Amino acid sequence: MEGPLVKVDTANAIAVSKQYCRQTGMKPGELPVFSRRYSHAELKAKLAKYREYIEVIHLFIHKFLSSISGSPIMIAVTDDRGYILEFAGDPSIIETVRQLGIEEGIQFNKDAGTNSIDLCLAHGCPFQLIGDDHYHEILHGLACYTSGFHRNGGEVAGTISLMTDIRFAHPHLLALLCTMADSVERELLLRRQNTQLQVLNQFLLDTNFYGVVITDEQGRILEMNERCQSMLQLNPQAVYQHFSVYDIGMISCYFQRVIQRSEECIGVELCVNVKGVDHYYMLDVLPVYDMDQTLIRAVGSLRDITEMKKTEEMLRHTEKLVFAGQIAVGIAHEIRNPLTTVKGMLQLAEKDTRMRHYDLIMSELERMNLIVSEFLILGKPQVVHFLQERCLPILEEVLNLFEIEASLNGITLDFQNKRDHVIRCDRNQIKQVFMNILKNAVEAMPYGGSVQILLDTEGAYQLIRFADTGVGMTDDVLQRLGEPFHTTKPEGNGLGMMIVKKIIEAHKGRLVITSTVHEGTTVDIYLPIGQA
Repeated sequence: MEGPLVKVDTANAIAVSKQYCRQTGMKPGELPVFSRRYSHAELKAKLAKYREYIEVIHLFIHKFLSSISGSPIMIAVTDDRGYILEFAGDPSIIETVRQLGIEEGIQFNKDAGTNSIDLCLAHGCPFQLIGDDHYHEILHGLACYTSGFHRNGGEVAGTISLMTDIRFAHPHLLALLCTMADSVERELLLRRQNTQLQVLNQFLLDTNFYGVVITDEQGRILEMNERCQSMLQLNPQAVYQHFSVYDIGMISCYFQRVIQRSEECIGVELCVNVKGVDHYYMLDVLPVYDMDQTLIRAVGSLRDITEMKKTEEMLRHTEKLVFAGQIAVGIAHEIRNPLTTVKGMLQLAEKDTRMRHYDLIMSELERMNLIVSEFLILGKPQVVHFLQERCLPILEEVLNLFEIEASLNGITLDFQNKRDHVIRCDRNQIKQVFMNILKNAVEAMPYGGSVQILLDTEGAYQLIRFADTGVGMTDDVLQRLGEPFHTTKPEGNGLGMMIVKKIIEAHKGRLVITSTVHEGTTVDIYLPIGQA
């Protein structure tokens, strides 16, 4: 929008312009000369570019001219370089200026004499030229007013000019023109904001990932996409617009809390049984207020977290198996040691004296040994299937699984793939490594943050780096990381990193962990590069 007029000495600017005209040899008694003009193709292209501007300007020009009907006024629109794009207003004045060589496509610059369009663009403020303010005598019977209009960034997009007979000149005309330019800018800004909102709204409704339902302040459904109907097991053929969201039992209570009590509902977990299979969804319902803080909308979004739940269950199951195996191995060793001692002492005693029921005792000891051996089987590592695999697909698969959980916790995953190689690995075990590390990173950032993931090469190794901005660890905790049952988590068991270390060791790799308290933790995994 235009600045105050006092910023520029308009009289001095006009005098300087006239001095330039004299110095360049312009004759005041001759017609203005327009040395530059757009070709037909250039003008057509410029009109297409300014289509939205001209459409909005026409709207306000029509209102303006209607309010002063009967007055001989012509309005011209230029681009940001002073080229005339369109005329509007009194046909007789338009015809008169065309006879002067002023037509669409010509440029008003300083070489066309002292004119309000050039002065407005040159000084960045509105200008008016009345009568002999113009350099050329043929224009002394006119009053010309020009104001600029601006783009969102503040730079000048073009000008709107008003030309009339000097008898109708009035100081208010420039003020009216400036008001019109301001109105054009506000209308353009509002249109673009509405367009952006419509695009965003349509994107949300059209997505196959989110289920979206939007209601008014009374709970009447305004929009619901097909994905939402599918998630909630609603009739896909039914039209739910103007249907009350309170009649959809699964989500009704959460919309009631938002609409009637102004409470946000974030991260509500829903379970829907579809053909005997449980599907899990995360529901968010948020209120939307206008500028007066009056509720106007309630927006609900559903995200499918079934895969994430399966991943969590798999991790829990894996940890339980490892935990059971560790306990089994510990118990087995503790029992086997004294059992071996007892068995040996009995065999020595048998050499000296024949013990009563010796055979029965030895038989029972053997049975106890078999039971202990069964305990040891629980602690054996799983069968590993090494194959030549590219690292990138494995990592992307894990990141896709964790993307939703990270988003729900306000965490961004920033993945950078520099160099991807083939590695000889067990795909499932490497996935488990990545999952455990990402799970630790998420838990280390309870208030949100970011995880930088890098895939690169270092020597003969594929490097996979996970760097989080979490709470970090002290040196003491870092040194004990990976010990069984050592954990800083209230509900942890310390087996997660132990599993990670064992898997990396089985793959002939290396694990390097660095951490700083209150800054974050970086985990570097080095896996030998295999043959492509």
